[in-house]
Amino acid sequence: MKRILIIDDDIHIGNMLEEMLGKEGYGILRAYSGTEALLLLSQSKPDLVLLDLMLPGLKGEEVLPKIKGIPVIVVSAKVDVDSKVELLLGGAVDYVTKPFHAKELLARIAVQLRNTSAIGTAGTLTFQDMTMDMDSHMVRIGAGQVKITRTEYTILKILMQNPTQVITKSLLLEKISEETPDCTEGSLKMHISNLRKKLREINGKDYIEAVWGIGFKLRAE
Repeated sequence: MKRILIIDDDIHIGNMLEEMLGKEGYGILRAYSGTEALLLLSQSKPDLVLLDLMLPGLKGEEVLPKIKGIPVIVVSAKVDVDSKVELLLGGAVDYVTKPFHAKELLARIAVQLRNTSAIGTAGTLTFQDMTMDMDSHMVRIGAGQVKITRTEYTILKILMQNPTQVITKSLLLEKISEETPDCTEGSLKMHISNLRKKLREINGKDYIEAVWGIGFKLRAE
C-alpha cells in the first residue's frame, strides 16, 4: 500500500483529502504543522507528500527543502506564477492550486507515484533500463556494466533518487560535498560531462539532460 502524508492545518480539507485518498486505497498520514511534519518524517517515510504552504510555525516553503527523497506536491491557494516556479525549482514535483478538482489531484498523484516506482527494492535504484546497486556501487544499463568514479556515482545517485526533478547545481554541490569533497563548482560540469559520455557509450542513449541556467535532470523517454 502506498502511503501519502497530508501536511495541512485546515482540518476540513485534510479530512476531505484523507477520505478521498482512502477510497483509492492509499494509506494516510497527517500532520498539522511544519514542525509536526518534520518530526513525523524523521520516524516514517511515506511514498508522497501533499504540502500546504500556509502552516503554523514553519511555513511550507521552509519545510519543502527539508524533505529529501520523497516526491512533494504543493497544494496551495497561491496562484502567482513566481511562487509556483520557485517551489518547483526548490524541489516540488508538482503544484496544485486550491480549490482543486479531485480527479485532477488523483491523476497527478498517480503520475508521481508511477514515476517514483523507478526507486526499486531497498539498496537498488532503477531508471528505465539503468540500475544502481547502492551496496556494491555497481551501475548497469541492461546487461552492460558502467564503470564510473566515486563523484560520478554520487551525482547519478542523486539524480536517480529524484527521477522527475530538476536538481540545481547548488543542491548537487551541497549533496556531493557530503560524500566526495573533491568536487567544486568548476569541476561539476566536467564530472557530469564524463558521466553522460560513459552512460551513452553503452547503448547510445543520453540519460541526463541539462536544464539551462538551473541544473540537471534525468531525461524522460
